[in-house]
Order: sequence, then C-alpha cells, then structure tokens
Amino acid sequence: MYFGIVMAILVAVVIIGGIKRIAKVTEKVVPFMAGIYVLASLIILGANFSLIDDAFALIYEGAFSGLGIAGGLVGVMIQGIRRGAFSNEAGVGSAAIAHSAVRTKYPASEGIVALLEPFVDTVVICTMTALVIVITNFDGGFMEYGVEIKEGVEITATAFDSVIPHFSIILTIAVILFAFSTMISWSYYGMQGWVFLFGKGKVSDLAYKVLFLFFVVVGASISLGAVINFSDAMIFAMVVPNIIGVVILSPIIKMELKKYYKAINVKEEAIEEGADDLNEIL
Repeated sequence: MYFGIVMAILVAVVIIGGIKRIAKVTEKVVPFMAGIYVLASLIILGANFSLIDDAFALIYEGAFSGLGIAGGLVGVMIQGIRRGAFSNEAGVGSAAIAHSAVRTKYPASEGIVALLEPFVDTVVICTMTALVIVITNFDGGFMEYGVEIKEGVEITATAFDSVIPHFSIILTIAVILFAFSTMISWSYYGMQGWVFLFGKGKVSDLAYKVLFLFFVVVGASISLGAVINFSDAMIFAMVVPNIIGVVILSPIIKMELKKYYKAINVKEEAIEEGADDLNEIL
C-alpha cells in the first residue's frame, strides 16, 4: 500500500500537467528502460550465441510436438493471446487514443508509426526475453516447463542474474519505470473516455484523476493474480467492440492509406523533377 501511495503521488505530478507533460515524461522513460533491457539481453545472447538455435528448436518442439498438443494447444494459444494483447495492446484500441492526439496531414502515416509498437514490443523484446529464459534454464534450474507461473518478473530476474550478477536490481528499476510509464499513459486513455461520457470541466477532470490515483494504490495493495485477471477481462471487453469498429471502418482505412501512398508517390516524382519547395512538392 505504501509503495502504491508513492507511485500515486509520482503519477499525480505528471498527469495533472496534461498530455504534453505525459508525452515529455514517457519519451524519456520508455527508451531508457527498453534500451537497458535490450542491451542486457544482447549481452546474454551474445555470451550464449551457440545456444540460440537450440533455444528456438526447444520452443518449436514445445509448441508443436505431440506433447505440446496433448498438453492443451488451444489453452496455450488462449494464454498466449491474453499475454500478447496485455503486452502490446494490439487490437485493443487504446494506443489509437494517444496517436489521435498527433497533428498530421495524413492519418495513415501515424497508423504506420503505430504498427512499429507491437513489432518492437512483442517480436523483438519478448522474443529476446524468451530466448534468455530458455537458454539459462536448459538444465531446468529455476523453472519447470508445463507448470503455471504466477510471478513472471522473478523468473526473468533469475535468468538475467545467472549471467549478469545482481542485474535483478536494474531489472526492478526497469519494471518500475515501465509500470510508471504505463500508468501515466493509461491515465490519458481513461481521461478521454471519461470526458466522452461525463463532459469536460475542472471538477470532472479532478474527479477522474482522484479516482485513477485511488486505484493505483488499490492495484499495488491486492494480489498480482487478481490484478491480471481483472485487466484481462477489461482488455477483452475493449477488444470486442474495437475489432467490430475496425472492420466497419476498414473502407475508410483503405481510402486513407491510398491517399497517403499517392502523396508519397507525388513527392518522389517532384523530387526527381528537382522541386525544392515543400509546398510545391505536396
């Protein structure tokens, strides 16, 4: 609870300043956090370079072998989708709230930028994490495959510590920074929904922020399992209407994408013809 109170105070300092302060904080915190994590992962993978292909083979075997299918392929897929959606928010519709605050002539250009997020988050960072855990756990020293894990951070910390002593301290700091950046960004998402439902005003805004900060303390005080299960349920509740909306709006998305590609082609042609003025190019 005390940790939650401290985090709530730090979050309050940022979110009271609005979207500009949120952007300034996250643009510094997130790259720093991700950079440290990726660097440590690369050091471990570099030190065990010869085992990377064995790790991929083990992952493939565990997923597609007879044992893996017998162990509940559908259940594993569901768990993977839950964690994937929780990790990168793809399909949830939350990231679109942040991207909608950007000023751009072509909405499709911001959409393409948004596509990079799941790639960096899931394909790069999560794959690195999986490889580090598998490589450092070949002897089954700290994790038994097929057994549900409640505390994923501890497993990751143990894996990193086995190669880089005391890295768990740095990892703890990185996790705190990740949690902090997540809270302040989701506070903005929630605010937009709150404003849509109850209108904009000083009293309304303050009521939302106090409510949000209260739940920061609550989230830090109750069990991790309860928090994750509740979050999964809420994310699922967001995904269903959002995917329906994406399907309905797909013709508009296609139209905007064509408009953006056409602008790129016009720009390239203008550059080839020697146009210097930006307005002339566009």
